[in-house]
Amino acid sequence: MLKIVGILNVTPDSFSDGGKFYKINDALKHAEKLITAGADIIDVGGESSRPGSVAVSEDEEIKRVVPVIKEIKKKFPKIPVSVDTYKPEVALKAIDEGAEIVNDIYGLRWRDGSMADVVAEKKVTVIIMHMKGTPQDMQKNPQYKNVISEIYKFFKERLKFAKSKGIKKEKIILDPGIGFGKTLRHNLLIMKNLLKFGKLGIPIMVGPSRKSFINGLLNVDVSNRQEGTIASSIYSLLNGAKYLRVHDVLSVKRALTVFEAIKTAG
Repeated sequence: MLKIVGILNVTPDSFSDGGKFYKINDALKHAEKLITAGADIIDVGGESSRPGSVAVSEDEEIKRVVPVIKEIKKKFPKIPVSVDTYKPEVALKAIDEGAEIVNDIYGLRWRDGSMADVVAEKKVTVIIMHMKGTPQDMQKNPQYKNVISEIYKFFKERLKFAKSKGIKKEKIILDPGIGFGKTLRHNLLIMKNLLKFGKLGIPIMVGPSRKSFINGLLNVDVSNRQEGTIASSIYSLLNGAKYLRVHDVLSVKRALTVFEAIKTAG
């Protein structure tokens, strides 16, 4: 069954909503709004990964995300919470406050893959994402000989690494990383070919929400990318995505409800 992952950025500088939910009360109100709208999981991030973003210290990231996760789990104990981080210490603190998922944009590669030890020890789920380069340089002319085969190869290698660290297959989700070191064409090809990644036997998450490729097609700013997000989400669902990571949960949920009604009519 498809799961909708609602994005909650507790940062001052995220590309589409930086600063809006930086204060804990605002973050909690937004988490409630996402859950009411139909989010199955809340993904809490304390460091922006937009192109050109600047990394923050572990202490600062912990200060941003941990109190929010703690309060979400207190108010909504049955809603799974994901922590969007590649730093093991941040993940540990978040897990201790109830996070069940680690969403790692570095795909267990940062600091020699030490995040894998945390995931294995705590027996939480990990989202392994593909990113070419780093947030600071990933959009500076990214190139591939074949974007699909290179991501597929990356996933195979990462799955082997995860297994070597004791992470169970059923505790892994793969994310091809829309917008993370990809051109407009690369992003479109990834969504068109999601079924190829599905051959690995691991659930796929896609995060097309408000991404710049929509602007490349429609020439719209970040506040006007709802239609592009919905279209990308439905196409990804048709191609086997099991998780959709989005900002606008309500509109995506409504679109998917209509889609499913048509699909199952008989």
